[in-house]
Amino acid sequence: MHRHSTRLPLTLLAVILALGVALGIAPLYRSDWLLENLLAAAGVAGLVLTWKRFPFSRLSYSLIFTFLVLHEVGAHYTYAEVPYDDWFEVLAGRRLNALLGFERNNYDRLVHFSYGFLLAYPMRELFVRVADARGFWGYFLPLDVVMSTSMLYELIEWAAAEAFGGDLGAAYLGTQGDVWDAHKDMLMASCGAALALTLVALVHRRLDRDFQREWAESLRVKHPEPLGEVAIERLNR
Repeated sequence: MHRHSTRLPLTLLAVILALGVALGIAPLYRSDWLLENLLAAAGVAGLVLTWKRFPFSRLSYSLIFTFLVLHEVGAHYTYAEVPYDDWFEVLAGRRLNALLGFERNNYDRLVHFSYGFLLAYPMRELFVRVADARGFWGYFLPLDVVMSTSMLYELIEWAAAEAFGGDLGAAYLGTQGDVWDAHKDMLMASCGAALALTLVALVHRRLDRDFQREWAESLRVKHPEPLGEVAIERLNR
């Protein structure tokens, strides 16, 4: 990376580490805080280890940083108990849940939506630069990964809740009595990603004169012969 491009990611790394330490000093539930931060810590470590070989854009690092900030707040309080209603009342004099007609703490919904909205672009950058995804595939594949990893995370939550049980399992799962909680979380992440990628596509369509040609080319059949048994026959000749 060029020297001028390292300043922002290093600054963001320092800030998120400091924030993680500060919010980890006295979290509401220490065991849940540890569970919540396992995947986040692995993600940050992965970004650090691959920094020189695969530096993301400053935009991607900023989006990832924003998501991690939201996550760290949720990990400190547990997602079901983030007191955003109290904060909003101090600022606006009214409670946000009452204003919007919410009956539950929806901070987890916000973070699931943010997972898709904020991380779809870094995922797109990865597909475009590594897999050379173009046109339709440069938008569909990041959306697909957001949806599939959201499903995987819900399975991890379920497994952890089954393994630990009790208050820790309930705090980590955070369903708040909603039997469709996992489905709604996956939907929020999918909607966030779809919105982000739609915005990216609109920007590219406006700025890139080859947008439509590249989109059409990405959907053209490049190899007309079938695979499967046809490919096996061809390889055995």
